[in-house]
Amino acid sequence: MVTRTRRSTLPPISAELDDDLALALELTAAADEVTMGRFRARDLHVETKPDQTPVSEADHAVERLLRDRIAAERPGDAVLGEEFGEEFGLAGAGRRRWIIDPIDGTKSFVRGVPAWATLLALEVDGDVVLGVVSAPALGRRWWARRGGGAFADGAPIHVSAIRSMEDAQLCAPSERYFDDAGLGEPYRTLAARSWRTVGFADFWGHVLVAEGAVDVMIEPILALWDIAALRPIVEEAGGRVSDLTGAGWADGAPCVTTNGLLHDQTLTALADRG
Repeated sequence: MVTRTRRSTLPPISAELDDDLALALELTAAADEVTMGRFRARDLHVETKPDQTPVSEADHAVERLLRDRIAAERPGDAVLGEEFGEEFGLAGAGRRRWIIDPIDGTKSFVRGVPAWATLLALEVDGDVVLGVVSAPALGRRWWARRGGGAFADGAPIHVSAIRSMEDAQLCAPSERYFDDAGLGEPYRTLAARSWRTVGFADFWGHVLVAEGAVDVMIEPILALWDIAALRPIVEEAGGRVSDLTGAGWADGAPCVTTNGLLHDQTLTALADRG
């Protein structure tokens, strides 16, 4: 059965949420030390997972570090990570779950391209209430908590005010991924309408939407850990994140991130498969 996360409500900012954000920022700073210590290392060990994607020793080391720190600091919380799956806290399944992508953009990381990041989110009662994205090789960090706005390196950020696809900057990975997902032709039609298309994959395109530099980011398929930390950042910056239904986002589904003003246009275009 496909699990679809709902659009989040906005709980009041609480001291607990601020403490959790402080912890998340501290944890991603610790992750940065590990990743930067192995980035472009000549002896970096890389394996191929069953899905034919790479995983490095740094992916494993970061996820273990974050799991250990969360277990010590928030022993009642569950943890879901890309590399080691889900484990419950002392409270069992509980109402709180941390979601980890130790290195989003591992293909870039292992080839020495600096566009990769550690993604960390906190989900409470099914809603992602905060997210941190740290890209140390770029010297950038983004974060948000529900009701508290979105920030890049401490400065508030907001999506663009572009209303027409013909004026929009559209971001997406390679066309072949859209072909594999059966979205090749609608994607190419949409791209042809846009003012400009750019190919920033992984977290990078989504945070550029949050900053207002890009207006639309589309990915043919994402796992929960790929998008969990990005959703509060984009949405607190005034944008929207959904699958092709427009109502929340399903694990393993296509993901559409926009400035909000272009969201319905984008969904309509992707639904037209001729």
